[in-house]
Amino acid sequence: MTEQSCVPLLSQPLVLRGVTVPNRIVVSPMCQYSATDGVPNSWHMQHLGSRAVGGAGLVFTEAAAVCAEGRISPQDAGIWNDAQAKAWRPIVDFIRSQGAVAGIQLAHAGFKASTHRPWDVESGAVATDAGGWDAVGPTSAPFNDSYPVPRPLDAAGIATVIEDFAAAARRAVDTGFDVLEVHAAHGYLLHEFLSPLSNTRADSYGGNLENRMRLALEVTRAVRAEVGGAVPLFVRISATDWTSGGWTVEDSVVLARALVEAGADLIDCSSGGVVPKAEIPVGPGYQVPLAAQVRKEAGVLTGAVGMITEAEQAERILADGHADLVLLARETLRDPYWPRRALASLGAEPQWPVQYERAF
Repeated sequence: MTEQSCVPLLSQPLVLRGVTVPNRIVVSPMCQYSATDGVPNSWHMQHLGSRAVGGAGLVFTEAAAVCAEGRISPQDAGIWNDAQAKAWRPIVDFIRSQGAVAGIQLAHAGFKASTHRPWDVESGAVATDAGGWDAVGPTSAPFNDSYPVPRPLDAAGIATVIEDFAAAARRAVDTGFDVLEVHAAHGYLLHEFLSPLSNTRADSYGGNLENRMRLALEVTRAVRAEVGGAVPLFVRISATDWTSGGWTVEDSVVLARALVEAGADLIDCSSGGVVPKAEIPVGPGYQVPLAAQVRKEAGVLTGAVGMITEAEQAERILADGHADLVLLARETLRDPYWPRRALASLGAEPQWPVQYERAF
């Protein structure tokens, strides 16, 4: 908490363009691998709805593919057609009815597409005769030997990707989502273009830093142009590849400044994912310094994510100026009501749903 106020920073609202996030706790996107033809269902209602009831200020969907070939697995959710949008609408309505802000993460899996779910007996690529499809990427190099060999995107393919993100953004806003996030992390398509480990192209989308940033910036500009000025736009990045010769946090500072100029409002700082054997120092708050450095050196709003599990830890991240929002994933799986419990433990007085008040 600040010296000037006894109100926890974690409980304070954040105004982003035309949206007020009621507190600084965000449910991070978590893939559920449970959709059919990209259409969300009752599982997604339960998963997202219970976390809205739990008191998070902003609840993000899992990565929603902007086109069919952009799915990680055949069971990924999407937002590339009207049937999917129609199925998302009651979920959005419920999230908002609980006082939370509804967010959607727009994604394209790139060379990590057409793969089996984590719990499937088989792993790696899904064969085309078993429901798989051809993946795309910056080059023909796959993520690893068990993943699909991607088709390198040409100029027309790149233009289609940009159009797909813009169309998905418009559909998402029309569906009622309050906040959008462009997924440019974890080894998926936009990150593949950013990282020198995966992007060895020799055209205007490869080579130097400016060229490798081009696709992420063009997607961000296209999404902003499509949805207008009132919709907050986040971009999730892998702030480092954790690998020698790869993307660095210093690159992320440059990218963050450019993304904000392109129309982004907040940089969601994750890490890794573009190579299979990076040495990642996983531990409590291990990615927070990345968000802190990007925030300080780029002068932008950031979100911190990764092994944030304690109320005091989350409050300190904000108090120390390391980030403007904290994003939690697995901790909200263990306890959907973590936000309300955390705020109460810090001295705030979260209002429980009337149906639950008797227990508290």
